[in-house]
Amino acid sequence: MSFSAIWELFTKLLDVCFVWMAFYYILKNVKNNIKMVLIVKGVFLILFVKLLSYFLNLYTVGVILEYAIQWGPLAIIVIFQPEIRSLLESLGRTQLLGRHKVLTVDEREKVVFEIMNSVDYFRKNRIGALIVIEREISLEEYIKSATKIYADLSDSLLETIFFPNSPLHDGGVIIQGDRVTCAGAVFKTSMNPNLSKRVGTRHRAAVGVAEESDAIAIVVSEETGRLSLAVEGELRYNLEPEQFRMMLIDELKPKMEVFFEADESESEGEEE
Repeated sequence: MSFSAIWELFTKLLDVCFVWMAFYYILKNVKNNIKMVLIVKGVFLILFVKLLSYFLNLYTVGVILEYAIQWGPLAIIVIFQPEIRSLLESLGRTQLLGRHKVLTVDEREKVVFEIMNSVDYFRKNRIGALIVIEREISLEEYIKSATKIYADLSDSLLETIFFPNSPLHDGGVIIQGDRVTCAGAVFKTSMNPNLSKRVGTRHRAAVGVAEESDAIAIVVSEETGRLSLAVEGELRYNLEPEQFRMMLIDELKPKMEVFFEADESESEGEEE
């Protein structure tokens, strides 16, 4: 095989990879954005009616839909400019080289231990708290406007920050790796209409940051002491402490480790 043929094959593979990555990131962000989901549904509905008008010879409907298809992309860009900007910002915040710090097994166990001690204290004393753990997508947007701390994670530090009389009590804490980066962070609240009206601002802020990034958002309710965890735009509400701990451990695992565990479990199943 000549060099030109190899080069042509390489460029075609590269072209397919870029298109696949673009579709992957678009679909990943569309899934967590209610308005973007509605846009996609609307586009498919228009295309379906257009095909229907073609087969049934509905001339007037076809002409109207032709104009809609022609000017639709421009209208979508104008009307949904904030959502499109949010999508591009989330792509820009993605860290190509991975997380701020990849934790070892011992470090992950310490992070879980300190967080469990603090949330257990909050739960028993009805103290509200919002703790966000950064993963692949950077949370620098929220860190830069918060109070910087840069201290080792400990239950006593978290309890001090969320003490009811503390000026940082109402904001959120952001953890990078095994260190507390900042406190008093303010997150955008989710506008998801499917969220229960009973959940408060902390829960909506947790879902909001989980919609815009891959962060793990932990919430302790001030009124009920219930534990909740938001991941990938979904809120797991009213978790038991042990259930919460197992979910946190699972979410903190690096993607490669999760992949190998899944591969090992499949191999064991085949052997049986």
